[in-house]
Amino acid sequence: MSWYSRRSILALALLALLAGCGFQPAFGPGGPATRLQDNITVTAPTDKNGFDLVEWLEQRLGRGRDPAYGLGFAITTRTSGVGITPDNAITRFNVAGAVSFALTDLATGAELSAGTVESFTSYSASGTTVSTLAAERDAETRLMRLLADQIVARLVATSGNWQP
Repeated sequence: MSWYSRRSILALALLALLAGCGFQPAFGPGGPATRLQDNITVTAPTDKNGFDLVEWLEQRLGRGRDPAYGLGFAITTRTSGVGITPDNAITRFNVAGAVSFALTDLATGAELSAGTVESFTSYSASGTTVSTLAAERDAETRLMRLLADQIVARLVATSGNWQP
């Protein structure tokens, strides 16, 4: 049996398994995650990190005009030096962050999904002061985007459990 035939048989077997387990694309027609688009209002940000997080969440989920769900969050970040020269100068920083979030049904006030997501990113501090500050701001923006993507993935993955 040729390699091409084996791959075809394997692909068909995989499709049969997926069909048998009730697999349904989250954003497919009638999928549970389609009701998330433009249906969530996110708590207003109070700082730069919050603004970056909300901006990316709204980019991914849309901005709720007449939302059914509310998403609240709390951000914590911590910066630590990881690249240290023999004369104790720090040349690299890690920025670790966590976001605790809760999605509630605005009509009933019931909490539908909650959790905490965590990630980190790094930046170099070996350039000029201006380039180091720009790298720090960029690292914080990247971190908020990573965390927002994780929140969206969690909401999409659990949407079938809390939506009718």
